[in-house]
Amino acid sequence: MTGFLELKGLRKRFPNGTLAVDGVDLAVSEGELVALLGPSGCGKTTTLRLIAGFEDPDEGTISLAGRRIDMLPPNRRDSTMVFQGYALFPHLSVFENVGYGLRVRRVGHPRLRERVDAALALVGLAGLGDRRPQQLSGGQQQRVALARALVLEPKLLLFDEPLSNLDAKLREQLRLDLRALQQRVGITSVYVTHDQAEAMTLADRVAVMDRGRVAQLGSPREIYDEPATRFVADFVGRANFLPGTVRGRDGARLVVDVLGRVRTIAAAPGAQDASAVEVMIRPEAIQLTVAGAPDTVAARVVRASFLGANALYQLASDSGELVASLPLDRGAALPTDGAIVGVRVRDDAMRAFPASGTL
Repeated sequence: MTGFLELKGLRKRFPNGTLAVDGVDLAVSEGELVALLGPSGCGKTTTLRLIAGFEDPDEGTISLAGRRIDMLPPNRRDSTMVFQGYALFPHLSVFENVGYGLRVRRVGHPRLRERVDAALALVGLAGLGDRRPQQLSGGQQQRVALARALVLEPKLLLFDEPLSNLDAKLREQLRLDLRALQQRVGITSVYVTHDQAEAMTLADRVAVMDRGRVAQLGSPREIYDEPATRFVADFVGRANFLPGTVRGRDGARLVVDVLGRVRTIAAAPGAQDASAVEVMIRPEAIQLTVAGAPDTVAARVVRASFLGANALYQLASDSGELVASLPLDRGAALPTDGAIVGVRVRDDAMRAFPASGTL
């Protein structure tokens, strides 16, 4: 494992006995953005704080650009952090907030003005340097915080859930803006979030964390289509899980009796040795047709919900409950609650995980 930023065997236990980070290994390439994704308490924020130097590891090492930094104070790690709460000085102008770190480093005024103006232009705030933070919107304040980090020209940029205080529509827009900016600047970044859509939109790779460990590291598509564990499958996006009985093996795939017939499906690590499995089906992989059509099982519509371009169906079948998400033609009618429909799922849209207690 090599990378511009490297974490090796990182471990942190708090005085109350909580093992927050449990042997994390992670390599981030130069210019890459890696998102640490997971629920509250999974260790993602503690990992970020260890990288920043706000916490000291009990074990393991942190290296940046080939140099160990885990023994250095935060101000000598050549990294900056963008916080959830902006952390702007309300009594200073936008210009003074952005230039604060440069003044601490005793950068001369002509050079300071040049760099601050460039940073504000980069984040789309040119001409707003004389305003106070409280005169700006939440999205603009977050851009000021980003400019303040970028103006220092660090080797590593750290994000601690920076968009979580914004409303949903603004958050979606800033995701796109932030990703475009990060790619344009090419700065190596680690981004902590509990928001799956945020991680999938922003990151080159996603590290899904569970109980202090990296459960899976991969591209957003790999994480979604090929989850390594049931936890990852359940946490990232929506997923249906149905019980299945293993009837045999076909190379790396399993022959499983599920959803009304025997199918050959992909197996997650550990499932090859299981006799009973849980089979994951993403809601968008389900097709609905008329009851009794070939290769279908019957299901009752419990509820059909209109979601604009899509419709969400809650279904009940003999195999278990299902949620399906399907594109909806403009003006098309939804099935009435209680209607019987046919459910069809391709074998290649299923993935098997070991059932609890089978290993």
